[in-house]
Order: sequence, then structure tokens, then C-alpha cells
Amino acid sequence: MAHDRQESDKIALGPLGEPSAIELANSATTTNASTNASLDSGAKEIQYLKGLRFHFIVAAIALSLFLTNLEIPVVTTALISITNDLGGLERSAWVVSSYLVGYVSFLIIFAKLSDIFGRKLLFLIALFIFTVFSAACGAAQTLTQLIVFRAFQGLGGGGCFSVPTAICLELVPREKYAPLTGFISLVFSSSMIAGPIVGGAITNGTTWRWVFLLNVPATVPVMVAVLLCIPKNFPHHGDPNVPRRTLKTLLSKQNIARVDLLGSAILLIATIALVAALEEAGLNFGWKSAFVIALLCVSVVLWIAFVFWERHVTLSPSVVAEPVFPWRFLTSRVWLGMTINALSLGAVWISGVFQLPQRFQVVHGLSPLAAGVRVMAYTGAAPISSIITAIIAKKGVPPIYLVLGASCLQIVGFALLGSLPASTAISKAQYGYQVIAGFGCGTNISLLTLMTPFSVSPQDNAVAMGAITQFRIMGGAIGLSIVNTAMHGLLRSRLSPILKGAQLDQVLNSAQAIAALPVAMRKEVLLKYSEGYNLQMMILAGLAAGQIIGTLVMWQKKQIKV
Repeated sequence: MAHDRQESDKIALGPLGEPSAIELANSATTTNASTNASLDSGAKEIQYLKGLRFHFIVAAIALSLFLTNLEIPVVTTALISITNDLGGLERSAWVVSSYLVGYVSFLIIFAKLSDIFGRKLLFLIALFIFTVFSAACGAAQTLTQLIVFRAFQGLGGGGCFSVPTAICLELVPREKYAPLTGFISLVFSSSMIAGPIVGGAITNGTTWRWVFLLNVPATVPVMVAVLLCIPKNFPHHGDPNVPRRTLKTLLSKQNIARVDLLGSAILLIATIALVAALEEAGLNFGWKSAFVIALLCVSVVLWIAFVFWERHVTLSPSVVAEPVFPWRFLTSRVWLGMTINALSLGAVWISGVFQLPQRFQVVHGLSPLAAGVRVMAYTGAAPISSIITAIIAKKGVPPIYLVLGASCLQIVGFALLGSLPASTAISKAQYGYQVIAGFGCGTNISLLTLMTPFSVSPQDNAVAMGAITQFRIMGGAIGLSIVNTAMHGLLRSRLSPILKGAQLDQVLNSAQAIAALPVAMRKEVLLKYSEGYNLQMMILAGLAAGQIIGTLVMWQKKQIKV
């Protein structure tokens, strides 16, 4: 088994460590005949589903992706209501970050486990975890309880994203990847549009608890469709040469030995340590505190250990376990660039989704629903650009050129948002700036997803799709930590001369406390908040520049075409 894995590693990478799948996608002729034969035989083994069964599965996948991604932005317009009820505005970012930590930590792990234990089983497990902890979030009595339950909800959410995206690539042949990956990007972007509006409508009309409880009845039809429509042994249900999966074979020592337990554990702890350090720095602890420094050091050491361990697992003939993140990804310059792009894009896009509606609520005094509607210029531009640029890429334009242009649009859009005057009045110009930034983000969400299956060999599709999403969401968690830390640091320093100790703590703990301040003082505080949000947008403009670096790293003589 280990020998076979080494042989597949050699096939998977072309010269300079770049995937031979790129050459297969871009050229009708290739010197790697054995790879072509392997791909052809692999395609014949899959019996593609058709008719109602196919459409039910696609609908279930769409609803699963929508619900789990909706949980990222839906709390943005509900955070103020949540903290007004449970307290802890200063820790409110953890309601978001804890979900992202759970989500991001298990994307790759769920994808790899589905390779070993089957897509259907892992999809159902993920749905069950997501549903149970959605109910728990709705019943939380303290902010600490909510943060813990959100982490476990995110764990299930990560599986509900990575496993269905892997299933998508096994529902259709390779030449139909473009519309299906475009569909994934469209669902992802649409959930970001709906999130702030749904959150605002729920908190306006009823209790914020329905933001989480709504998932319970919504996931039931998804579970039914998965249970009844996805055949056993999918995607090899039509191949008599593939042994049928049974409980005995799934739990056999040989099958469990394939799980990279140590690699998964290192990846999980490294991610949690990194995000926790960034979240707490500048809030409960300073950047120079022993707590933050220790967490950052632990994270760095674990990430280094993870890289070396995955190299060992991939290349050693004596190791039976399958790497959770194959070494061949780390030796591919194209994949290194895609990773940088995903981290930068996630930091910018997700931070914008969260911070823009908060500005409308805190600084301009709008309701959650009105705030959600005001950011539609940003979130609405994303799915439109996803569709447009996917069509252009399908016409033969190398996606990398579009990615580069979209990265520049993001820098311009967020820099303009950061230049808004510090005022309690709403500037109409910001809607245009939102469109520029949103168009750039939507383009890269779609194109990076579309390029993923064309940049790796088919055997790595599941892990690659999970990885590109994991790095994007990880970037979002890191970006949120950075901008929230920067804003709280600025507010503490600039509000200290205006507010006394107790007043300052109350204002930072709940935005509702601002309304109780004297008129003159309230206006001054709101102007400082406006300056804080401007600082966040400028930071996002700088983070968006990371995508230009990532794109240049990906550059090659023959670009990926889809």
C-alpha cells in the first residue's frame, strides 16, 4: 500500500513539483501516457448518477453548503443582540472565531476520513454534529456556553462543506467541473449575502436564538436525501471490483491504520493555538504577555512538526497511514501560491462580511436588518462576479490573469472604505467602494475553487478541495483576530481620555452602553468607533496584497486553463 502511494506521488507531480494534472488540462498531448491511462480507467470505474437521484443529491449538497456557510455571517447582525442579552461585547468576536476554529480545523480531516470511511457515512456524521450543536447554541445561557457550542457546531459545519464538495467532483466527469465548482462558489457567496439579512430579520422579529435553532428543521431533508439517494460504496457503486464497505471492513485494523491520527492531531492543535493567540492578544492579554507568546510559539513549533510529519508519512514506505495533507502539495509551487491566495482572500472577504454591518449598527445606529441590507452592495457583488468570471475563464482565458486583476480591485476597494470620513452620517460613496471590494473577492472565491481540481491529480481532489477551503476560512479567522485586536487597541487608547474606567469597560462590553452617554460624549465616542472601523478597512487592503504575492508564486509558462 505504501509502495503504491509512492508511485502515485511520482505520477501526481510534474517538473519543478507542479502537478501533471495542469498539463492534462491545458494540452491535448502529453508525454505522461501512464497518467492519461490511469485517469481514463478511473473515469470508467465511476458510474455517474442521473435523473431524480442526481438532482436530489445536488439539492441536498446546495442546502448543506448554504446552511453551514450561512452560520459564518448570520451572527454578524445578531452579535449586538446576543451580547446585550448575555453580555461580553469585548469577547463577542469569539462567537465568530470559535465557529471558524472548529470549521477550519476539520475541513481537511473530514475530507481525508471520507476517502477512508466513505463519503456517505462522513456526510451523515457531519450533519448530525452540526444539527445537535446548533440546537445547543440556541439553548445557551451564557456567552461562554455559546462560544463552546459554536466550536462544536463549526466542527460539524466543516464536514458538511468538505465532504459535499468532494462528492460534487464525483457526480460529473472532469469536463463538467467548471459549472459545478462555479455552483459551489455561487452557493458560498449567496450564503454570505443572506447571512446578515437573515440574522437581522430574526433578531428584529424574534429572539436571536432562532439564528441557531433554524438549522434543526432545515437539516432534516438533507439527511433524508443523503440517506436515500447516495448509493452505498459511492462513488465506486458501479464497480464490481471494489469491495463493498461494511461495518466490519470500516472498523477493521487495516482500515483504521490508514488514518493519519498524529498528523490530524497536530493540525488541529496548531490551528487552535494560532487563532487563540491572535484573538486574545490586545483583548484580555497583551501581545507581550506570556500567554500569547506561549501559544504563538506552540503553534509555530506544531506547524513545523506538521510539515515534517506529513513528509515522512507521504514518502516513507514503512508507513501505512495516508497523509492528511500530502507532501506533494508542499512541493508544488502552484499549490504554495494557491495557499497564500486562499489565506489572504479569506482574511479579507470574511472580515469584511463581519465588520461592515457592525459599523452600520454601532456608528450609524441602524437596526440589524437595515445593516444587513446596507452591505448587500458588498455581498451581492460577489456572486455576480463569480458567475461572470467563471464564464470568461471557460472561454479560454487563463484564470490566473483574472485572479491578479481581482486582487488589485480588493486593494482599491478596501483602501477607499478605509478613507471614509469619521462621521455618524452614512456616506453614499461607500456603496460603490463596497461593490469594488466585493467584485474582487467574489472573482477569486470562484476562480480559486475552479482551479483546484485542475491543479492536482484526481486522487487528491477531496483533500485539495477541503484544503483550499480550510486555508480560506483559516485566513478569515486570522483576519478577524487581527482587525478586532487592532480596533480594540485603538479604542482603548483613544477613549481613555474621554471615558472613566467603568464607563470605558461598559462601552467596550456592550454597544448599548453608548446610548446611555451624554449627547456630546456619545458623538465623540462614535467618531472614535468610526476611526476604528476605518483602520480595519486599511488593514484589509494591506492583507489583500497577499493575493498578488500568491498569484506571482503560481505564475508559470503554461497557465492553468479550465
